Amino acid sequence: MNFFRLHNISLIIFLLSSTVYSQVIEVCKSCDISTIKEGILQAEDHDTLLIKKGTYKEYNIDVNKPLTLLGEDFPVIDGELKGEIIKVTADNVTLDGLFIINVGTSYTEDYAAVRVIRSKNFLIQNLVLEKLFFGIYLEKSSDGRVYHNKIIGDAEEEYNSGNGIQLWYSQNIEVDKNIVTHVRDGIYLEFSNFCKITNNISSHNIRYGLHFMFSNDDLYERNTFQNNGAGVAVMFSKKIEMYHNIFKDNWGSASFGVLLKEINDSEIIGNIFESNTIGINIEGSNRINYKNNDFINNGWAIKSRGACYANHFINNNFMYNSFDLAYNSKLNDNKFESNYWSNYTGYDLDKDGVGDVPYRPVKLFSYVVNRTPEAIILLRSLFIDIIDFSEKVSPVFTPDNLLDAKPKMKMIAHD
Repeated sequence: MNFFRLHNISLIIFLLSSTVYSQVIEVCKSCDISTIKEGILQAEDHDTLLIKKGTYKEYNIDVNKPLTLLGEDFPVIDGELKGEIIKVTADNVTLDGLFIINVGTSYTEDYAAVRVIRSKNFLIQNLVLEKLFFGIYLEKSSDGRVYHNKIIGDAEEEYNSGNGIQLWYSQNIEVDKNIVTHVRDGIYLEFSNFCKITNNISSHNIRYGLHFMFSNDDLYERNTFQNNGAGVAVMFSKKIEMYHNIFKDNWGSASFGVLLKEINDSEIIGNIFESNTIGINIEGSNRINYKNNDFINNGWAIKSRGACYANHFINNNFMYNSFDLAYNSKLNDNKFESNYWSNYTGYDLDKDGVGDVPYRPVKLFSYVVNRTPEAIILLRSLFIDIIDFSEKVSPVFTPDNLLDAKPKMKMIAHD
């Protein structure tokens, strides 16, 4: 079902369910009320402004009472590049079915198409946002939903662009089924806890598809992060759940599917990391369960840069990566068990589906490339096969216990 048809159905349902205790106030060029600002001024609490199709050249619209702003056939609100367009400062506000364009640009203020400030129980849905600085910006708000919006920026550089959906000091927010593209960071969270980020597509953004810091107890599920500048950055947070997401086609000298920095007590389960320079880049992250993930055709499936302890890698598929694992420490208490490794050349004499010889995922050449990146040009040479074999026989640069003692012989089927 396409975006516009879904909105029309929701519009009909909403109008049919309106109660006798609220009014529907029509806004149009030929109506008694011809501007959105005038409609808000005239409305009582819990009224609905039905904004008819047309173009409304307005900005700094302050929704300061509990109202519904409902667009019919996607009316255009044109901010004419003058500043912020809609600001929500009341609880129980709904914005639905609006086409918002031409947000102002400022390097001292983060102008947004929609800013929500200290609001509760809000709903932002079915919006189309274009020609923007920031898209939807939530500030010290809670118990709201950002649903089924399309955010299309035209960002070219980090310094003069904003983020698609931003949460700052906001709690218990649901961000679901949004499309975000061509902005700085697709979705950005800072000091925002107990949030659910689900079913979104964040692609072709200048920096990160998803970026969050100091945000705990959040769920990220069934999102697609593809073709972003540096992938996804996850920093200084704990109790994170990342389930069934796709991290794909994030290529570049400093790019990755996911960067984990100072992440603790979390789960990364059922995700796909495909065709990234680095699938997961890990630093200072502990007690994380990596389970049922697929690492496919990455430069490095995993790079562990130290200070990573008590992590478990179980039932993952490592398929056709140039390097499965880069590891820069002689100490290891991380557990690798029952993974499938396409580079495994062992045997299974008892036919139980488990290799009889342990697999060592760290190659000596991976260690060399970490120290001397230019050596990558030797990747397919016979010399490299020889030194990798020597490290396998007598490990010198990698921990003796860094191995998978029960490698699977066949790819693991993940739901």
